[in-house]
Amino acid sequence: MKIHLTSVFVDDQDNALRFYTDVLGFVKKHDVPMGTDRWLTVVSPEEPDGTELLLEPSGHPAVQPYKTALVQDGIPAASFAVDDVQAEFDRLRGLGVYFTQEPLEMGPVTAAVLDDTCGNLIQIVHSD
Repeated sequence: MKIHLTSVFVDDQDNALRFYTDVLGFVKKHDVPMGTDRWLTVVSPEEPDGTELLLEPSGHPAVQPYKTALVQDGIPAASFAVDDVQAEFDRLRGLGVYFTQEPLEMGPVTAAVLDDTCGNLIQIVHSD
């Protein structure tokens, strides 16, 4: 068994697609109209047939209170592996990305937390 698809709730799919592709560097995999929303997924360019991230609309009434509570408590909605957190932090900060947590070493793990501009906190992490 392996993870095929996971999702992150986003306030605006167009903004999310721009952020997750142009800023974070993912590539669009699927973009299928579904009424007023879309089945919109992105993948790592390093693993185009790997796990897909669904940029899921936040329309369900339970989503906004959930997202708000996570952000208020500083809890990331997702975690993405990078080769070098400090280098990725520097690159993303240079693109204007806002971080709620700068790179922090915690034993063998280094992590930072960013605001995805779509209502979520996202953690980037690497292990030594």
